Amino acid sequence: MKKPQERQKRPAVGDLMRAHDDFELAIGIDYSGAKTPLSRSAALQVYKASPGSEPRIVTSPASSDNRKRNWNRKEIAWWLAEHLQEERRMIVAIDHGFSFPIDYFQRNQIHDWNQFLEDFVAHWATGEETVSIDDLRANEKSLVQQRCGSSRELRLTESWSGSAKSVFQFDVQGSVAKSTHAGIPWLHWLKAKFQYQVHWWPFDGWDPPQEKSIICEGYPTLLRKRYPREGRSADQHDAYCLAAWLRRLVDQQTLGHYLNVPLTDQEREIALREGWILGVL
Repeated sequence: MKKPQERQKRPAVGDLMRAHDDFELAIGIDYSGAKTPLSRSAALQVYKASPGSEPRIVTSPASSDNRKRNWNRKEIAWWLAEHLQEERRMIVAIDHGFSFPIDYFQRNQIHDWNQFLEDFVAHWATGEETVSIDDLRANEKSLVQQRCGSSRELRLTESWSGSAKSVFQFDVQGSVAKSTHAGIPWLHWLKAKFQYQVHWWPFDGWDPPQEKSIICEGYPTLLRKRYPREGRSADQHDAYCLAAWLRRLVDQQTLGHYLNVPLTDQEREIALREGWILGVL
């Protein structure tokens, strides 16, 4: 009889803390897959915080002194790119799925996350300025019909979270399917621009190097009850919670604890393709 696979031993506390306490900026982004990449939406929200400081809202660069404008997805990607070009190490959490369940990889013969990104943008044109997810899904001749999945399919991290929905579960309350399908092309775009400056966790490895910024998947549902709402909209509060929590991990030097997820070797191999939600342990 085969022994059950043991979970990997966790490194010493000193190793966990190494290189994870020197970020100059924590950024939380609440996302939306509504309409097109140029459509402005109050559901798109950005907060950022320096170590030891309260997160503050970031308004769209299209805003003026007398008028605040909502973000669109293209603006957020370009704004992130500008920040990543600066000589400041930052950690960014975005509220949408970064990848798909392992069954999707297997049935489409996709071997790793880089290939997944290339394959996705070849089938889902959700990064194009005039394209909406609803239009693509309604078109029976669209290439997206070749790259769909069942709402019953979950990534390992979604199963572990206890509440996260499938990236294929569209049109229900609390779904991240639209935001995931809309956001992945911008991850592909950013990754092409910043192959060496950014560590895409955990796809590039579980232990980020000291000199790189980190971009990871966030899940505000895990966090929103920890912080008082204080007049923020639901979407503002989600982005605020992500930024506040990341800032706290940096301030308390506890980020390493969450980067070192207690998975078996087999689970880690799966998660290197499926991705992982920071905070799910």
